Amino acid sequence: MGATDHRAEVREFLSSRRARITPDQAGLPAYGGNRRVKGLRREEVAMLAGVSIDYYIRMERGNLAGASEGVLDALARALQLDEAERDHLFALARAAGPGHSRRRTPPTSVRATTQQVLDAISDAPAWVRNGRHDVVAMNRLARALYAPMLADPRRPANTTRFVYLDPAAPEFFVDWAQVANDAAAMLRLEAGRNPHDPALIKLVGELSTQSELFRRRWASQDVQFHRSGRKRLRHPIVGELDLSYASMELPFEPGLILNVYTAAPDSPTADALKMLASWAATQELADEAANSLG
Repeated sequence: MGATDHRAEVREFLSSRRARITPDQAGLPAYGGNRRVKGLRREEVAMLAGVSIDYYIRMERGNLAGASEGVLDALARALQLDEAERDHLFALARAAGPGHSRRRTPPTSVRATTQQVLDAISDAPAWVRNGRHDVVAMNRLARALYAPMLADPRRPANTTRFVYLDPAAPEFFVDWAQVANDAAAMLRLEAGRNPHDPALIKLVGELSTQSELFRRRWASQDVQFHRSGRKRLRHPIVGELDLSYASMELPFEPGLILNVYTAAPDSPTADALKMLASWAATQELADEAANSLG
């Protein structure tokens, strides 16, 4: 994950994307019945991208420096990259260019006005994270929803650390295996955008040494966006929740993502969120009373 591994990151990403495409999927004839490589050959990718075989080999060996946007676009089409994979390819190319060794530290806090916006959202869990999945701000309902994660005293709380290393996570996430896959793919995308972030490098190292599953998912080179979808949780207080989520970049808080969870009106999950809100308010009053006595 360090800066010296950039060539390996490029090589493994391109070779893994090439290996998953058959000649038939690429619209190419498959001559002979005994191909020695999985997926496309390098010369086939070069032909599809309209570049020389020598140039493509140089790129797949990890040298994307100087590759033009047109070449990267052609390579993305040849490898049939989706939007997240294309974004990752361009990020890897930017990191290979001059002047991109500067460390960019993702924010770990929000402005007071952003916290006020979160607090004004009273009927839905809402929270803000940075690219390496540190939770930097939450409203009351989000704190109640993610109480199992916040039981870990380390701050900032990190959702991917919770998913992979906390024994409570498989019980909390109904679709834990899919959540784990998504978390690793999202973190890999951030690593391409910000490869010199020391805290991200440390986090990936921690997860890699302590989780065999994370090591396998990280090695897959998969990347993906996490913009909207369904999240099913099993909360220790109110039981199962079937939520819709939306993730939005905050233009006034660069590097931060707002996540909001909602439930269908008049659904069991909507009723459960109301119960959770009542429980959270009671807990806060109890904590305030305890602090005043202390």
